Amino acid sequence: TQTFGVAGAIIEKDGKVLLVKEGGDKADSGKWNQPAGWIDVGENPIEAAKREVKEETGFVFEPTGLIGIYSLHRKDMQDKLGATPHALKFIYRGKVLSGELKHDGSEIMELRWFSQEEIEAMGIDELRDLDIKKEVADYFIGKSYPLEIIRHTVSEK
Repeated sequence: TQTFGVAGAIIEKDGKVLLVKEGGDKADSGKWNQPAGWIDVGENPIEAAKREVKEETGFVFEPTGLIGIYSLHRKDMQDKLGATPHALKFIYRGKVLSGELKHDGSEIMELRWFSQEEIEAMGIDELRDLDIKKEVADYFIGKSYPLEIIRHTVSEK
């Protein structure tokens, strides 16, 4: 199994965090996640977060800081996938600039606002990744690293 990059965001309004319910025929279909997805090859991780938030929520999101980089090794997926995915997750805080909350109904089935306590009470049968609890906790205690900590370089001829 190879590690892979994920970019996502904690979006908060009035003390509640926006989660998306995974759709499709993926292994984690029906579980709640923060707006997030794989970083495309060659894509700046900051731009990846903007793209994923737009695709999954309809919001135009502007990252203002990096909450943290979370390393998640999903050994629990061995039987289901025949592999143990290992994601390096770049999770951002920021602001919603515009857009209307909507989802496509296939990749994302539902959007809902949750309190930190509601998220903390979720188990692996409801929450896609248990590290989301730590990401949300880090958000609410104010963790934020400057975006300049991420250096994206494209090496051309």
